[in-house]
Amino acid sequence: MSSSDSSSTTSEFDVLIKGGTVIDGTRAPRVTADVGIKGDQIVALGDLSSAKGAFEIDATGKIVAPGFVDVHNHSDSWLLNTPNFLSKTSQGFTTEVIMADGISYAPVDRCTAADWIYYLQSLDGLYPEEYTGWESLEDYMNLLDGRNVQNVMTHIPYANLRSMHCGFGRQRVDDFQMKLICSEVRKGMEAGAVGISTGLDYVAQCFSPTDELVEACQAMAEYDGLYVSHIRYKKSLMPAIEELVEIGKRAGVKVHISHMKGQHPGQAEEALEYIDKVARHEVDISFDVYPYQPGSTMLHFLLPYEVFEEGPRKAVEKLKQPEMQQRFKYGLENYLLDISAIQIAWVLTEKNKQHQGKMLSQYVEETGLPKEEALIKLLIEEEMAVLLVFNMGDDRLVDPVLQHDLYMMGTDGIYMDGGVIHPRQFGSAARILGPCVRDHKLFSLEDAVYKLSGCAAQRFGMEKRSILRQGNYADIVVFDPETIQDNATYTDPQQYSTGMEYVLTNGVPIVHNNQPLDVNAETLPGRYVRYQPR
Repeated sequence: MSSSDSSSTTSEFDVLIKGGTVIDGTRAPRVTADVGIKGDQIVALGDLSSAKGAFEIDATGKIVAPGFVDVHNHSDSWLLNTPNFLSKTSQGFTTEVIMADGISYAPVDRCTAADWIYYLQSLDGLYPEEYTGWESLEDYMNLLDGRNVQNVMTHIPYANLRSMHCGFGRQRVDDFQMKLICSEVRKGMEAGAVGISTGLDYVAQCFSPTDELVEACQAMAEYDGLYVSHIRYKKSLMPAIEELVEIGKRAGVKVHISHMKGQHPGQAEEALEYIDKVARHEVDISFDVYPYQPGSTMLHFLLPYEVFEEGPRKAVEKLKQPEMQQRFKYGLENYLLDISAIQIAWVLTEKNKQHQGKMLSQYVEETGLPKEEALIKLLIEEEMAVLLVFNMGDDRLVDPVLQHDLYMMGTDGIYMDGGVIHPRQFGSAARILGPCVRDHKLFSLEDAVYKLSGCAAQRFGMEKRSILRQGNYADIVVFDPETIQDNATYTDPQQYSTGMEYVLTNGVPIVHNNQPLDVNAETLPGRYVRYQPR
């Protein structure tokens, strides 16, 4: 592939992509066509062989497709602090939907901001000194607008609302508090959020009963908002999905399951059968997942909920209590976790960096302590900031979910500098386009592109995005279908995918062969994308 410059005074297009095979993101059959771009829009599709572009891309033998959308990730702080988040843009992601799992950095107030920064250190990566005083959801999103090369959309993280108005404990939300929460939901929707996100296995919201969640969702029903949930996986998959369906039905809203997969053979198939035979006939439903079976989350996810009842910053002191350590021991026994298959992916301080990449069993053995004491020791030393990768389960277990017509891409990617993180952060899109299509033949390339682009753009209300059509925004990728490949592994995860030749956001080339391109502009091309329901 080559690019060439010509005088802009004689060029018909700012960018001209020539000779490629266009897959438009709607599942339509591929066609050979050139793509002409002016400003941030696609202005021509077809035979443009006699035209000139100020910047030209020869896409002969390559696929030209819409930019990809990641509907579930933990890029919240990285987009604020990293102008070109290359682990994502190099895969072709031009739009990120942030504030997943009901937990993020906004909205906050002077009482909760420090707690959320502390709690999320090993998930979303913001450091206390990077907080500049924002409070509202709109404040945070406006900080991102034009500050990154990617577009950004947001959920309304429910635990942030609950903690502001009801605290971090298990107390019932009273009528006055519920009015304040619902008011925040409406503010978020009016600011352009797609809807509420929850993570019902995480702090504060883990105490929310179904009735409370229904009432919160009713506040966004008039906006046609989407309820996006990390369901109660700790309860078990089927009851958790059934609760989601109940919330959607009673609140009159669309629903979406975050990172849906089974934990053992047959469980995903059981869930999909229920969705096909029952759920989709009762509620408008969809789901996402990454193309891997093993998962990743924070070590403190395994703690009893009561550790966080007085807020994250008081959790270390509560962990030192003998009765809390005993409850943690019971919990580890109940989870039946194989700690020889759980990897320490990242820790906060230099003191324990040498343990990154080790299995928990190895760390426990080196301490000479019972496992509950060893893990509590690690959490205390690291101020609760320890990230894990759960190396359990064959990646092919997730195939039935990837093949389903309601599926779209959510990487659940968690990035940490120098960490032995989950490979999904660097490899998800390329794995869908490459191995899933070429090797496993799970679906066609047209279907793969749709799952990565048009499907999510339509579901999440992204007007004129991630479908290649005249008049739409020029979020575009150019890749080689024969060589597109994920290279990240569980032991060496921070490896860029190969085969993605060019990535453009709003008409601006941002990546060429894993290298960030200079963007000569006062503001970067990424925008705050506001929800536009169909």
